[in-house]
Order: sequence, then C-alpha cells, then structure tokens
Amino acid sequence: MPPRLRTLMILGRVSNLPTVWSNCLAGWWLTGHGNFWKLPLLFLGTSALYTGGMFLNDAFDADFDRQRRSTRPIPSGAITMELVWIWSFTLLAAGTIALALIGTATGVLALLLLASIIVYDATHKAITASPWLMGLCRFWVYVIAGTAGRNGLDGGPIWCGIVLALYIVGLSYVARRESFRSRVPYWPLLFLVMPIAMAILMDVGPARKAAVLLSIVLGIWIARCVWPVFFRADVNVGKIVSGLLAGIIFVDWLAVAPLCPVGLSVTFVVLLVATLCCQRFVPAT
Repeated sequence: MPPRLRTLMILGRVSNLPTVWSNCLAGWWLTGHGNFWKLPLLFLGTSALYTGGMFLNDAFDADFDRQRRSTRPIPSGAITMELVWIWSFTLLAAGTIALALIGTATGVLALLLLASIIVYDATHKAITASPWLMGLCRFWVYVIAGTAGRNGLDGGPIWCGIVLALYIVGLSYVARRESFRSRVPYWPLLFLVMPIAMAILMDVGPARKAAVLLSIVLGIWIARCVWPVFFRADVNVGKIVSGLLAGIIFVDWLAVAPLCPVGLSVTFVVLLVATLCCQRFVPAT
C-alpha cells in the first residue's frame, strides 16, 4: 500500500467504516426501508462525517500523541498538521451536504451530528464524560438513517439508537484506558450487554427466537473480547476495543432481528468479515 494512502487510512480509522454502514442499514430498515435512491447519499454522508471526525480527532490530539503515541501519523511526520485540518473540514462539510440532499430533516440531524463530532474531538481528552458524547454521535447516525426509510422517522431507530449509544459508552470507557495506561474498570462493561437486555425485554412472540439466538451470539462475542480484563494482568486494550467495535454489527443485526430477511443477515455477516479483515491492515483505534 502506498505510504500516503496508508497514512490517510490510519487517520480515518477506515477499518471501522463497515460498522457505520451497518448502523445505516439497521436504522433505514427499521423505518420501512425503501427509498433506495437515498442509500448512496446516506452511506456517503455518514462515511465522510465519520472519517472527517477521525481526522479532526488526530488534529486535536497532536500534542497528546507527541507525548504518548509518537507513532501516530502527525507526530511521526507522516503528514502535516495543516493537511490533516484541511482533510477533516473538507470531509465534514462534504458529509453534511450529502446528508442534507436527502431531505430537510436529515440535514438538520446531520448538523447535530456534526456539532457532536466537533465537541467530542475538542474535549474528549479533557473530560471523563466524553464516552457519552461518542455514544451520542452513533445515536445520531441511527436517527439520520431512520429519516431515509419509507415510513419516516419513528420510535424504532430512536430506541435502538439509544441502546447502541449505551454499548458505545461502555466500549469508549474501555478505550480510554489505551491512552491513559490505567486499569480497565469493570462497571462500563455493564453497558455492553444493554442491547441484549433490550432485545429480551422487547422482542416477544414470533420475534423471540431470533432475538434470543442473536443475543447469545452477541453475548459470546462480548465475553470473548473482554475476558482478559478479568483473567489477565497484561491487558491489550487495543485488541479488546477492536473486537468490541466489530461487535457493533451484531448490535445492529440484533436491532432488526424480528424483521430481518436472509439477504440482510448475509449483508451483516459480510460487513462483519470486512471489518475484521480491514482491522488486520488498518488499526481500529
């Protein structure tokens, strides 16, 4: 891979993009799907906002990275600070415009997502509550995707977006320990099982079987990722976080389990495999 291209991919954490696409598919499907012409704009807009947010994250973290993560692209000299700022704002603007082309409501929500991204990137190293801002960003992705569905935004993407946000909160509290070199706490791990709790509570009748099956799969995946926290002294936080990020796709799959046809299930599997394969070449964190 050309060095410059690899640098841009590392800055954008592009290995996580399939998890953004699965968020979009879930939110869109929950509101009746349809409107296929909106999907390219939805995927393009959310991808640009995510990637631009990751560029902006490194721009704000440059001084911190010089002290603790000198191999990151900016402190290592692989790319200049000025170029990272240009890339970040270009991508953020392009993503917001693409989503605004879907409709007025989508455009307004895109501005809220943009504001959440900027606030998170500017403050996440300074405030301990920053994981909640990260969860809010993913919540907006779900809600934005819901506006692209045939039926328009309703409670489905909102409730499922809240549950995903809680999962992201737990994941993000674990991820903070990668930078600050402290012990991974146990309590954020409780947030990781919130999608399972919601599925068992809400999916009744014919939907119960699919919900239970996918809940078991997600539970096994989470346990596989976090077991070193309980049983090993030398915890590789980056590996845990990478696995939990891939697990977002299971959360999305579980959200649509009662309504999920075979084709959509296959799509989630493909996105999961794509995430895991991409993480082998581009770090997820």
